[in-house]
Amino acid sequence: MRILLVEDEKRMAQALCEILRLENYEVDHYDNGIDGLAAIESHIYDIVILDVMLPGMNGYEVAKTVRRKGITTPILMLTAKAELDDKVMGLDSGADDYVTKPFMTRELLARIRALGRRTLGTTDGMLSFGDIMLDTTTLMLSCVTNGQSVRLSEKEYHILEYLIANGGQVLTREQLALKIWGFESEAEYNNVEVYMSFTRKKLAFVEAKTEIKAVRGIGYELRHDDV
Repeated sequence: MRILLVEDEKRMAQALCEILRLENYEVDHYDNGIDGLAAIESHIYDIVILDVMLPGMNGYEVAKTVRRKGITTPILMLTAKAELDDKVMGLDSGADDYVTKPFMTRELLARIRALGRRTLGTTDGMLSFGDIMLDTTTLMLSCVTNGQSVRLSEKEYHILEYLIANGGQVLTREQLALKIWGFESEAEYNNVEVYMSFTRKKLAFVEAKTEIKAVRGIGYELRHDDV
């Protein structure tokens, strides 16, 4: 999953980015509401962690604008204020959940996992398509028909997660590059090709019938043809 962090406190942002990456999340960070809003509008993020007190545009304004534009990406709001009115204001602005600073890391991660399960449409942390199952916690790929499994690398996992989450739709190379490597990366499209090859080899290793098919001139789709 790709997470957008909009937080202007430098040390807080650095710590959160490190924590989230250790949990196998892809993370991008912006330190003001205007750039944060533009990033949200790109539609490449699965969850937004949004601070309230931001330069340029505060978190409440960002959340209201996002929802007014019909963007449904889950928002977890960070607030230094514990008063009920501030929490209500955050939820009424369009946030899905909130955490009050200072917070425990375990609580923040639990709330992110809950929003992630909602985004991916899973209640138990498992994603499935055709004859494969993907564990979002351990990054293990399994074939349900023969029980074989293998651990994916982070990039392989994010590619397969993205393909499964989109239900077999064709995803362009541009979409995959942005989703997996983000705006700040200098990754070329051949990176997509390389990691797509690695992911295909993992599917072959577990002897799954589910395959990643190339759609000429467009991109890739996950396909399971019953035999």
